[in-house]
Amino acid sequence: MDQIQHKYVEVEGLKLHVAEIGTGPNVVVFLHGFPEIWYSWRHQMIALAKAGFRAIASDYRGYGLSDPPPQPEKASLSDFVNDIIGILNALAIPKVFLIGKDFGAIPAYVLGLLHPERVIGIITMGVPHTPLVPSAYHKSLPEGFYISRWREPGRAEADFGRFNAKTVVRNVYILFSKSEVPIAAENQEIMDLVDPSTPLPPWFTEEDLTNYGALYEKSGFRTALQIPYRSCGEDLNITDPVVNHPALFIMGGKDYVYKFPGMEDYINSGKVKELVPKLDIVILPEGTHFVQEQSPEEINQLILNFLAKHV
Repeated sequence: MDQIQHKYVEVEGLKLHVAEIGTGPNVVVFLHGFPEIWYSWRHQMIALAKAGFRAIASDYRGYGLSDPPPQPEKASLSDFVNDIIGILNALAIPKVFLIGKDFGAIPAYVLGLLHPERVIGIITMGVPHTPLVPSAYHKSLPEGFYISRWREPGRAEADFGRFNAKTVVRNVYILFSKSEVPIAAENQEIMDLVDPSTPLPPWFTEEDLTNYGALYEKSGFRTALQIPYRSCGEDLNITDPVVNHPALFIMGGKDYVYKFPGMEDYINSGKVKELVPKLDIVILPEGTHFVQEQSPEEINQLILNFLAKHV
């Protein structure tokens, strides 16, 4: 971990935190999800640097060590996409491979659509490319569905506010590493779904939790609740959602997202390839929503195999 370097890149008046390791012309940019942060790619960054790649992971605006936007409640996915392009321009990087996890898959594909000349190939984990229309999952699942709860202004703030940032991250990691979709009862909040005595997943250490907690203590969760949960349905001015870059999609067989309505059929039937014709799909039977942290060696090898084919 000590070999990973840290810097700040100014984009649109905000100082964005960037972690970087490795050198050379072949660059891989990692895009995190929630409650993740640049740190969630630690295993992959080190492995790729050893294999001769330059690996870069940033904290989105309002996440971790990056500056918050002036009005977090108005932050948008377009801001994140523009920030990534701003970072690449500031670092004089013309083209990259993109690797996105969870909602980080969305800006990865949007970048491929809006700036195809800047992207060589795309790898995503946990969330496939879907038609860029407002998600209906919060309507097709019970009222206590976690996304429905977190979309409601003020509710998650009150729920999270009962705990320190470290405990919030701990609870979300425990919940999201299960195979069941997090759904609270009418008289429960999402944080109440986790028994305080529940241990962390075996692949997630107390040191990891401390690192995550420190990053979110700095940023809080205002922007993280806005994007992705409250910015659904943003018009990205994309008329054709078909991504023509080489792509790889990795899904854990025990990822709770698999149980979203229609998701398993969408992936297993190959319908997802209608939007990504050059897509390869890998299902890891024991994988959870955090496959890159749960099974780093296996994920690293899949990434390196993909990169080797398309460099």
